[in-house]
Formats: sequence, C-alpha cells, structure tokens
Amino acid sequence: MAAYRRMAAGLLASGMVAGTLAVGPARAAGPAVITTQKLSWEIADQLAAAAVRICAARGWSVTAAVVDPSGHEQAIIKGDTVPLQSLSVSYRKAYTAYAYGMTFDKDTTSALIAAKVTGPANGALNTIPQVLFVPGGVLLRRADRSVLGGLGVSGAPGGELDEACAVAAVKEVSPRFQ
Repeated sequence: MAAYRRMAAGLLASGMVAGTLAVGPARAAGPAVITTQKLSWEIADQLAAAAVRICAARGWSVTAAVVDPSGHEQAIIKGDTVPLQSLSVSYRKAYTAYAYGMTFDKDTTSALIAAKVTGPANGALNTIPQVLFVPGGVLLRRADRSVLGGLGVSGAPGGELDEACAVAAVKEVSPRFQ
C-alpha cells in the first residue's frame, strides 16, 4: 500500500511539473472583481414614480419600469388604472432602450426606430422575448454619458406620449444620477 501511495504521489508530482512546463500562451490577467455603476433603489424608485406622476398630470395612467445594467427590473411603479399588459410592456421598453440604446448609442426607443435598428426585415430582433421596438423607452445615462440602465413607460394613448413622460422624468431626476 505504501508503494502505491509513493507511486501515486510521484505521478501527481510529475504531472504537476509537466503541467507547469507545458504552459500555453501568456494571457493578461484581468481584474478579479468587476464593478458596475447603477442607480440606487431609491433613485430608481423616484425615477419610476416621476414618470407615473408626470403622465398622471397629463391625464394618463401608466406603468413605469427601471432596469439596471444587468437588464433586470430594479423598480416598477404602476398607476392606479393601467391595463394589465402595461406592466410587461414598460419592462420591455426599458430593456430595449437599455440594451440597444447602449449598443447603438441612441437615447430613446424612438431614436432606435428612426435609425432602423429594429433588425432585419424578417423581424428577427422582435422575436427576442424582452425586446420591443415601440416608443416609450429611454436609456439612462450620467452626465459623462456612461450608461446606468433604462426606463420604460406604458399606458398612455400612444408610445410617443409614454416616451414624453419618460424623457420628462429623466430630465427631472437625472441631476441625482451623480
């Protein structure tokens, strides 16, 4: 038994040496910890609430969703009389504004649509469950243009009206993004 242990230890040691000698191409080591800038939950909540309040003042009950840099919902405020689908639509607008706005350097879903970023003629991008190329989404940026997430609004009688509320909310709350 002792001979077996010595042989196993010898094989392990030779494997370690061989593994050390057979090192592949050198790779630059990246950071061990990655940090991401995002809104605090309080600011995300204030932003969604501002969008709902602004639309309510204009006579429309809406849902507003904020997504963080992972694309997940961070805050949702739902008006008192919104249709059921406004919850998922507001999220999808926020997600689209964030994901594609960041990629194509456009600040709203309307700007994405105007730039024809909606994908190939076969509508392939619209088959991705979270994507919705409809006005009402705004990319959230700091003053230095770094991206923090997205805001989506749904429930007004038209995407352009949803987007007007979202843009007004971002204008109101964005000084707190610093």
